[in-house]
Amino acid sequence: MSTRHSKIQFLGHASFQITTPEGHVILVDPWYTNNPALPEGLKVPERVDLILITHGHGDHLDVKLADIILNKSPKVIANPMVRLYLEEMAGVPDHVFERMNIGGTVSLLDVKVTMTNACHHAHINLPGGKTGYPHATNGFIIWMSDDVSVYYSGDTSVFGDMGLIGEIYEPDIAILPIGDRFTMGPLEAAFAIRLLKVKHVIPCHYGSMPSLTGTPEKLKALTEDIQRLEIHVLKPGETLDTSHIQPNNW
Repeated sequence: MSTRHSKIQFLGHASFQITTPEGHVILVDPWYTNNPALPEGLKVPERVDLILITHGHGDHLDVKLADIILNKSPKVIANPMVRLYLEEMAGVPDHVFERMNIGGTVSLLDVKVTMTNACHHAHINLPGGKTGYPHATNGFIIWMSDDVSVYYSGDTSVFGDMGLIGEIYEPDIAILPIGDRFTMGPLEAAFAIRLLKVKHVIPCHYGSMPSLTGTPEKLKALTEDIQRLEIHVLKPGETLDTSHIQPNNW
């Protein structure tokens, strides 16, 4: 096990930056352009090694993502339909992508990434007010060299197979949406936590728009019976250092 630890920075809404023990920078569903929750002055980091994308909605797929990829030269793991869009419509070359699909795992940059299923309909906004590339969304398990594993569910409802995700991958940290209306609210997220059997949770996708009414306080109230559960409520820009988290072995 590494003596260094991974760090998880909340960029606002549902975007995260994960720094691995080796210093590799992973962006998860980055949304920098016109993100109302992004702290002023927080910009795309100088170094980007890997980008993970769960689906093509504008609050998860930055409109300038192709420029970020071309300028920073990261590897990219994307929802398959998002990958097709980035190749066909945005000019991103195929060689930057690590192709995969739900249920698969790839190893790169001292991490392992598994693509999981999710329950959420998505599309991509195209020029001229059109939409295209309809697709189902996905989530990710990210496992790092300090043995800390993170389940980023992406936009989703609760679904029974979260029990399998918890049983197979035993994530240490779950990043779950709680805003309601377009994703799980606190009620459903409370059930997701029980299915996953996870002890550390970072809520996201709430409060950044008036329609996203779920709150961490409500989630805490609905899960106060779960022993040793820690809900880490991060303000945009704040970072969770995982050094105090006792990892499961995957």
